[in-house]
Amino acid sequence: MTTADMTASRSSATLGDYINLLRPHQWVKNVVVLAGPAAGMKLVEVSSLPAVGLTFLAFSLAASAAYAFNDCIDRDADAKHPTKRHRPVASGRISIVGAIGLGSILTIAAIAIPIVWLPKGVVFVILSYIVLTGLYTVALKRQVILDVIVIATGFILRALAGALAVGVPTSEWMMACVFTLCLFMGFGKRRSEIAMIGGEAGEVESSVGEHRRTLLRYTPDLLNHLLTVSAGIAVITFLLYTLDKQGHPSPFHKEHLFYTLPLVVYGIFRFAMLTELGVYTGPTEIVLKDRAMLWTIILWTACAMVVVYQTTFFGPGGLEGVLHLSGVSGG
Repeated sequence: MTTADMTASRSSATLGDYINLLRPHQWVKNVVVLAGPAAGMKLVEVSSLPAVGLTFLAFSLAASAAYAFNDCIDRDADAKHPTKRHRPVASGRISIVGAIGLGSILTIAAIAIPIVWLPKGVVFVILSYIVLTGLYTVALKRQVILDVIVIATGFILRALAGALAVGVPTSEWMMACVFTLCLFMGFGKRRSEIAMIGGEAGEVESSVGEHRRTLLRYTPDLLNHLLTVSAGIAVITFLLYTLDKQGHPSPFHKEHLFYTLPLVVYGIFRFAMLTELGVYTGPTEIVLKDRAMLWTIILWTACAMVVVYQTTFFGPGGLEGVLHLSGVSGG
């Protein structure tokens, strides 16, 4: 791109273009930082809210910075994609210099926030996330299977940072739940991309090669297999988390989360169905636009909050006390 092209792009860019570059709708992914505080029963504590909010903000800024850098590197490939060609950098509305400059500012801000206001452990996690996303942008996203593993690892870092921000211990099984679920959703995103381009091998090879070479190795059959395996692992890991009593002690009866299993299974199966249909571009769009999926998440969250804060809702005996009283009155 020539200097004249950069000047023209910079002059034609609007505030909306810069907002699109940052992809704020993707910030919904950072709600994973709430997992640790929620499991530690500190999510609704007034004293914990600033730390949780700042951690969420730091990851949002770091993620937006990664998107800006990624769009600069992938601008030529994105220009050949049916939907990504409308991105500000790929379409030429924002110059490469402008995108890199904004990304650099956001990166500095993402690091400064934990340095000034959060525990040192969060600083280390944020730095690790920035390095990981940088490696993903320049190299790892071209490595089949490893690309999805890296994305899932980024969610583990989010969950870990949230726990460190409010000083609660991290459960290995909870981290495993986050990792396996995000692994499943990552493969689902790849399946959605192939379904949008064309499900047949020949169609995929002829069109994917123009904008993402990695997808050439992800055949529909392989992704269906990976989705099946990762979905099963995610459900089993969730069950092990709810029933495990040997790890870090939980301040609530997390075994009662077992009864939310039907919602978990339905959500995973529906997600798998939607990815194969290719109606949505990825997990974020599925969560935000599919009503059944959104209501499943809302209902599961409500049930989980009842389980976590059951003594607040039902008294010192919690759910077991209510069930016991119901049994006594019935007798």
